[in-house]
Order: sequence, then C-alpha cells, then structure tokens
Amino acid sequence: MISLKSETTVQGVNGDQIIHFMLHCNDQRYHNWWPEAHFRFHTISAKEGYVGSLVYFDEMVGKRRLKFKAVIVSYLPGQSVKWQMKFGILLPASVTLDCQETSAGLQITHILRAGFNGAGRVLDPFIRLYLSRKFEAALNEHAQYEFQKLSELLQQSS
Repeated sequence: MISLKSETTVQGVNGDQIIHFMLHCNDQRYHNWWPEAHFRFHTISAKEGYVGSLVYFDEMVGKRRLKFKAVIVSYLPGQSVKWQMKFGILLPASVTLDCQETSAGLQITHILRAGFNGAGRVLDPFIRLYLSRKFEAALNEHAQYEFQKLSELLQQSS
C-alpha cells in the first residue's frame, strides 16, 4: 500500500466549512477555488447521508491531469470524508480529507492511498511508478496551496 500524505494548517475556517464545501461542491465553485488547477468537481448521484454518493474530479496536480470518478465511502460531519476511486468497479485507491481543530488553527490532512493488501502487494511497485516521488512532491505542494486558497475563499463568502 502506498500512502501519500500532506498536512497543512489554515486559519479562519473550521472542519464543518471545509467538509461541507467538498460535499456540496459543483463545477463552478470548484473552478473558482483555483481556476488554474481545478476544472470540474460535482456529484453525479447523491445518496442520503453522503456515503455511496458518486462524484467526478478533474484537476491538475503538477503537470499531471487527474480525472476520475469516486464514491464516498466514509463521512464524519466536520471531521473527514473519504472517496474511493471507481472505474467501472471500485479501485484500490482512495483520497481522504481529515480536519482537526488545533490551537494553531485547522489542521487539514490529505491522504492518497493506492495499492493492495495481501498477495496483491506484488503489484504495488507498478503503482509506485505512477505515484512517483516527483508526483508525491507535486501533490504535497498542490494540497498545501489549495487548502490555503480554500480557507481564503470560504472566509470571503461568509
């Protein structure tokens, strides 16, 4: 299992605001968040309580364009949301967003996990070719910047 983790602390917002934004995002709000990197993000099919909802992401991370569908597989109000990638079937890849209030502000942890447990682990080196150290650095830089921008956007709209 490969895990790429980014952490950042932002001021002036709370976990409810961040998670709510992600759960109720649409293409226009997503694009306004970071026009140069965020193209589309919207719900394809919504489920009551969010778990099971299908969403679509389209964004640039560094020089790589990422387009995928994902299912919300877990949700804790104001604390976390986890999407599992889907391409016909659920894939062994997920993105988790965790929010925790600290004395320094809101700590946001973004985790991309991909890979297998058990015997399937033999395929992880091939996944690592795609999720290279260069991509890992680009993803960390992306997450640091985007959540600072989201904090500013949410403060302006409140």
